[in-house]
Amino acid sequence: MSTPSLASGPLGPDALRPLLETVLDALGEGGRARGGPLPAGGPEAVAERVADAVGDVLPDDGDPGALRALVTALAEGAADPADPLCAAHLHCPPLAVAAAADLAASALNPSLDSWDQAPAAAALEALVTRTLAHTIGLSDAVVTTGGTESNQLALLLAREASGGSVRLVCGANAHHSLPRAAWLLGLPDPVVVPAPNGTLDPAALHDALTHLPRPLLVAATAGTTDAGLIDPLPEIAGLCAAHGARLHVDAAYGGGLAFSDRHREKLAGLERAHSVTLDLHKLGWQPAAAGLLAVSRPGELGVLHHHADYLNAADDTEAGYPDLLGRSLRTTRRPDVLKIAVTLKALGRTGLGALVDQVCALAREFAALVREHPGFELFDRPDISTVLFRPTGATDDDVAGVRRMLLLDGRAVLGRARLDGRLWFKATLLNPHTRPDELALLLKLVEGTTPR
Repeated sequence: MSTPSLASGPLGPDALRPLLETVLDALGEGGRARGGPLPAGGPEAVAERVADAVGDVLPDDGDPGALRALVTALAEGAADPADPLCAAHLHCPPLAVAAAADLAASALNPSLDSWDQAPAAAALEALVTRTLAHTIGLSDAVVTTGGTESNQLALLLAREASGGSVRLVCGANAHHSLPRAAWLLGLPDPVVVPAPNGTLDPAALHDALTHLPRPLLVAATAGTTDAGLIDPLPEIAGLCAAHGARLHVDAAYGGGLAFSDRHREKLAGLERAHSVTLDLHKLGWQPAAAGLLAVSRPGELGVLHHHADYLNAADDTEAGYPDLLGRSLRTTRRPDVLKIAVTLKALGRTGLGALVDQVCALAREFAALVREHPGFELFDRPDISTVLFRPTGATDDDVAGVRRMLLLDGRAVLGRARLDGRLWFKATLLNPHTRPDELALLLKLVEGTTPR
């Protein structure tokens, strides 16, 4: 048996070229076999098809057709975020240029835990993270795997800046990763402030900050995962300043509005935060993962410093070799910054802003379709690109049942959100190529499945 080819090195490109043709053909074949936004048949049917395609996971002798077979099976069984009828989650269709850059990152395989494993990637990460932090009015940022890791880091930095303990104060609309981070870090139980109509209530926050002992970390949200709503950031920032509380903003979803001249004002007040969570695998159209935590005081990142002599020996650091261990809680880190950098450079602020404007406009158009339809009820005008709606007169069980029926048939992928004491369909529009007739079809599919 010959030794398998490597992806990097002098012969790497030649070894990859025919394999890329195989992968692209398999992606097309699997997508055609799926025939829609989701594989039909439900969990058991999908698992059975995957098992049939894989066969023996670890055979005695290798199968030269494994790449084609498994990529085809994965594509056939995928939820395709590029399908206009796949609109449940903050699961974006990645840009082709970003996916291509991600291939280069995988082939070269830099590991951002020491400079001698990632010389150019380390320099690129430093440039890109500072630029993105400055875009939202902060000083520096670190790359993360997404909102959950970013929120956990934000609580860690707040704890260390406060002398070892801090109390989280967040809205009932806050992402589940925030109270979970408090639990993981051994912090007191969070104080949960009411969020009527889906956004944090400033009056209730003022009352909480008035009576709670310090130190406190207030977590606001710019783009909730259920309805895409934005907390009143200027008021919250003012209350934090008046009461001496630290402010973190989870802008994993809404942070991408900063690229848009038309929608950037919705983030007013973000620049007054001590830390901000960003996710470019949402309104940045990146392959996951592409998260960041931006901070207003770069010196606070020093608490992440860790010494391991084989990675950041003191004499190497003194000689000018960058110490990368303080840029993350992780050790081995892939260069996710490359796809981000390529996208920023290739599209520019104008190009990214245009994509943001397009999906926000699609959401407004879909909301108008719902509002004008006598058989549906709209929750509210969308803040970003999420629309909540439900059939007029339907029960919560009806909504849940219709959603599962569409999933089982593979016809449409809609999310669910509970607001105002009721269950709503959630359509999260992140595909800028979606056409008006496809929006109408999505509504028609729900209408045709709703019990009479």
